[in-house]
Amino acid sequence: MRFTAVSAAIALLALSMSTSLMAQRPDDQIDPKSLALLAQGRAAQAAGNIDGAEDALESALAVDPRNRAAFVVLAEISRGRGLPGKAIRLYHEALALDPNDLSALRGQGEAMVAKGAIVKAKENLTRLQTLCKTGCAEATALAASIAKGPPVTAAQAEPAPTAGAPATQKPN
Repeated sequence: MRFTAVSAAIALLALSMSTSLMAQRPDDQIDPKSLALLAQGRAAQAAGNIDGAEDALESALAVDPRNRAAFVVLAEISRGRGLPGKAIRLYHEALALDPNDLSALRGQGEAMVAKGAIVKAKENLTRLQTLCKTGCAEATALAASIAKGPPVTAAQAEPAPTAGAPATQKPN
């Protein structure tokens, strides 16, 4: 009697595991609704409706979080809005899905340059050069971005006071 209960439990477990595995989609098959939302987001971005594009792309990721292209487009929007940290995170999500995505590697490297992380950007450049045996546009663009360096901020552009100059005082 004891063996019957145990064997029935094992059989039920095996049956439930096999049916759940059959219901899963392969990684390369993205939900068509997510792809439609991605197309809608790209169209909104091209039309200049950045908020609408973000909404559509975030919806695409809610429908199917394996939509790597949605992560890349969202990261491009974040870079355009001057949010390199958010862009780096979004590119990281895309690279977690496909570590050899050339546009995500380039975009993440350029966002790292904007953030001032030149060493990390050079790591992305090395990886791009390894993936592109011959020169590719992504590696060339990232190399140019690294050579240009991070953008100059207002605090960096302001000249520092000289040692002998009197400090400016505010009136009381």
